[in-house]
Amino acid sequence: MWEISYKYYDMQEKDGKYIFGVVKVGEKGQIVIPRDARKIYDIKPGDALMILGDQRGMALLKTEIFQSAIDQAMEGLTK
Repeated sequence: MWEISYKYYDMQEKDGKYIFGVVKVGEKGQIVIPRDARKIYDIKPGDALMILGDQRGMALLKTEIFQSAIDQAMEGLTK
């Protein structure tokens, strides 16, 4: 089970899943993606991220990963 501590913001990993800590939303609605997350997911300045969500929450996904999934799905339709 995950343990979330507001005292410590060190990255935690379990079975390939991560908790990177807590971020706050600024006045302009911006957040800072933690350094460890940027490093693991190879997120660099200028990268485009897609925001996905449902009733439980939201997630960030690099657009190139999403585009790759769409390309594979479309390729399957044309065969």
